[in-house]
Amino acid sequence: MARTYSISSYTRARARALGVTVKPSTSKGKKIDVFKDGKKIASVGALGMMDYPSYRRAERMGQVPKGTADKRRKSYKARHGKYRNRRGTPSYYADKLLW
Repeated sequence: MARTYSISSYTRARARALGVTVKPSTSKGKKIDVFKDGKKIASVGALGMMDYPSYRRAERMGQVPKGTADKRRKSYKARHGKYRNRRGTPSYYADKLLW
C-alpha cells in the first residue's frame, strides 16, 4: 500500500501566498503536486523524508530535540542554494512550500 503525505496548514498557507494549490502527489515517491490555474506544474518532496513541518510536529511530540527543525531547515537551504531560488522550478516550490 502506497503512503501518502498529509499536507500541513503551514504548506497550504505558503501555497496560497505563492498563488498555487497543492494536493497529495500522484507521482510515485513524491509528497505533493503543485498546481497553478488548475495545471500541474511540479511534484515535490521525497516521500519518506522529513521537511520543516514534519520536524516541527516531531519536536512538539518530543521525538526530536527542540531546535532540530530550524537546524534542518538551515542545512536544507545551504545544501540546495544553487537551485532553490530559480522561480518556477521544482526546487523553488520544495523550498517555499516545505521548508
